[in-house]
Amino acid sequence: MKKDKRVVAIIPARGGSKRIPKKNIIDFNGKPLIAWTIEAAKKSGLFEKIIVSTDSEEIAEVAREYGAEVPFLRDTAADDHSPVSEATLRTILQLEETGETYDEVVQLFAVCPLRDDVDIVNSYTYFREKEVPFVLSCYKYVWMNPWWAVTLNEKNEPNWILKDTRKRSQDLPDLFSPTGAIWIANIEALKRDKTFYGKDHIFWEMDWKKAVDVDNYEDLELATALKTLL
Repeated sequence: MKKDKRVVAIIPARGGSKRIPKKNIIDFNGKPLIAWTIEAAKKSGLFEKIIVSTDSEEIAEVAREYGAEVPFLRDTAADDHSPVSEATLRTILQLEETGETYDEVVQLFAVCPLRDDVDIVNSYTYFREKEVPFVLSCYKYVWMNPWWAVTLNEKNEPNWILKDTRKRSQDLPDLFSPTGAIWIANIEALKRDKTFYGKDHIFWEMDWKKAVDVDNYEDLELATALKTLL
């Protein structure tokens, strides 16, 4: 693929995780969790720079050790309530204030250790082929079927999401879920829409086994088990 754009990778990594303390640098298969994402980004060969956006000096030290740059620590966009797109956009604007400009950004969650360089290259190739402003990674539900999900009241009586429960599962359309593994944007479009879910965004499907977001200890156990299959 001809490389005619300036592309930056931004890895958001907030320090104040609650469900798993110090989640972004917890050990995963012998390395800090964030290291897997940094190394995949480096191996892809796509990026002018790989930037970790963090509010934690401890995370910054680990990120630099594995080859990423941390030119500044994050500010107010690092709390539980700010959208991650906001933190990435703020990082882009800070880079521009120093004279660094890019055409496209690939946002890689630090908590997706099974996504690799091949996935990054394939998703970026798809982004360029489709000529759209935004591409977000997703995966198809396989071993569970959300069509059969229910909510329960205080008596454990179900409220079915699927209103016609007589339908066979094979007659229902496939369902997909977004994953934070790889989000790609044209930077001017991201500035305009302030989110990766901006106008004309589309999805790129990846292997569900590589799409795990580690948000809690159960996710960490799942990612550890899946690592042996990849």
